[in-house]
Amino acid sequence: MKVMLTYVLVGFLWLLHWLPLPVLRALGWGLGRLLYALGRERRNVALTNLRLCFPEQSEAEREDLARRHFVAFSRAVLDRTLGWWASKERLERIVRIRGVEHLTDPDGRPVIMLSPHFVGLDAAGTAISLHISGCSVFSKQKNPVLNKLLYDGRMRFNESILLSRQDGMRKIVKAMKAGYPFYYLPDMDFGPEESIFVPFFGVQAATIPALSRLVRLTGARVVPIICQQVQDGYETEVMPPWDNFPGESVEADTAFMNRFIESQVLRMPAQYFWLHKRFKTRPPGEQRFYK
Repeated sequence: MKVMLTYVLVGFLWLLHWLPLPVLRALGWGLGRLLYALGRERRNVALTNLRLCFPEQSEAEREDLARRHFVAFSRAVLDRTLGWWASKERLERIVRIRGVEHLTDPDGRPVIMLSPHFVGLDAAGTAISLHISGCSVFSKQKNPVLNKLLYDGRMRFNESILLSRQDGMRKIVKAMKAGYPFYYLPDMDFGPEESIFVPFFGVQAATIPALSRLVRLTGARVVPIICQQVQDGYETEVMPPWDNFPGESVEADTAFMNRFIESQVLRMPAQYFWLHKRFKTRPPGEQRFYK
């Protein structure tokens, strides 16, 4: 029964990709406002994150920011149907990219594409796949229909290498050394076992230090990728590679990465992924933030 319902849902999503973008965005606005009103748990997570990161704002300002985030997130979810089924020509009009030359290193060094969790994350992945083959980490879904949809969506335009988190760093390094740029999502709380604590907006946040370790292991260049949701689609910016990275220590590198993410959040705060419990893991003795 669950599989059949998933097929029905996929069929509905397929129909959505035929809609003009302004209609999809209007539906996303309505869905976002509805989820904000009804999604009490995730609304509380978002507001808790915003209180921690923007204590200088009033509660009304944070609530307005949270509402705008729910809308941006919902629009990105519906826009994902375009990445799965829209033609290449339509995607090139809607998901624009600049700085493609930074996706390959002139000296042949491996490349890590650093992409923090903004709502345009999947759109950026689609834009990149129109130009190169890369590797990334794929979370296998329990539902086989949904798993195939997500997998096929990432493989539409170029044969990429999709690895599981359980595969560990060795397979990632092997793919990078074989010439596949690694699409790395750095900013989620995966618990204390794999993480170190570094500040994020002044709050100690459990952060995986894999970026620094991968660079030290492979000599890779770090190329930040930021995708902004705009009125007529998405603007993906591939930034020049970081200089003087890695630095003096893994801890210093990880703190530098978080400061960079902060700078990008301040550019478009409504589009950062506030629905994730970013501060769930606490240092010993510290209070928990989420109910």
